Amino acid sequence: MAIFRLNHAVLYVRDVAASVAFYRDVLGFGYTETGDAIPGAAFLRAPGSSNDHDLGLFQIGSQAGPSGAGRTTVGLYHLAWEVDTLGDLEDLAGKLSEHDALVGASDHGTTKSLYGKDPDGLEFEIVWIIPADLLTDEDRNKTGISRLNLPAEITKYGREARSGVGISRVG
Repeated sequence: MAIFRLNHAVLYVRDVAASVAFYRDVLGFGYTETGDAIPGAAFLRAPGSSNDHDLGLFQIGSQAGPSGAGRTTVGLYHLAWEVDTLGDLEDLAGKLSEHDALVGASDHGTTKSLYGKDPDGLEFEIVWIIPADLLTDEDRNKTGISRLNLPAEITKYGREARSGVGISRVG
């Protein structure tokens, strides 16, 4: 297969200014200059990204109803962004909680995840991946999803443990 990564995502939102503020202030995305070219649109870049943009937002207005995806319609469940360190995951858990946007925290064995919702209720995941050299058979063979105990993971791996080394990024 020739596809090797997701370059960007584009979301329809009610209020582009509110969405930009959320993705900027809570998740740390930066606003790019290309966002000025299209009225009612914004283009954001994730910290450290070299993409032109990682997230596009298109305003459709306050009359827009909530997404029925997964409840009454087909559609996208969530996007997942990887953070650099477990400390970043912990910091984002605090920011999401402060903005009443944290809706879950899960341990998938090889990945540790937070789930949040943006101002329009669109769900996203923030994930930290256990580096390849730290994976155990217990991690690999875990079945099911359990509640994330982030303090225990930080004790085990440390706040500065880099995500996905040897898995999602070259060592």
